[in-house]
Amino acid sequence: MPRSERSSLLLAGLLATAGVAHFAAPRQFDAIVPRALPGSPRTWTYASGAVELALAAGIAVPRTRRTAALAAAAFFVGVFPANAQMALDWRDRPAPQKAVALGRLPLQVPLVLWARKVAKNGEERS
Repeated sequence: MPRSERSSLLLAGLLATAGVAHFAAPRQFDAIVPRALPGSPRTWTYASGAVELALAAGIAVPRTRRTAALAAAAFFVGVFPANAQMALDWRDRPAPQKAVALGRLPLQVPLVLWARKVAKNGEERS
């Protein structure tokens, strides 16, 4: 399997795992939904989980990979406020939890770059 294909499938797997987690353990995600968003945090948790599953499926299929990977890059940017909310809410927690919350913030950059690379590789194969 070519490296670019493996990278695409790994990204799809990451998104699928995260999407399933939103449905399997929604409370942890409800807690980081920014309070400024209208409606129930659970609705946002389920919606973002469904989006992650759809993106995973799109990235897994070569024909839709480029579009889905670009959408994933935008999604990773879009969920940054939830990660910022988590860092803010967890600022008074024990050091290990605080480190996890703060560590999520810069993690968005490599995720965006990874999704863009998958999109670029998907474009070359079209």
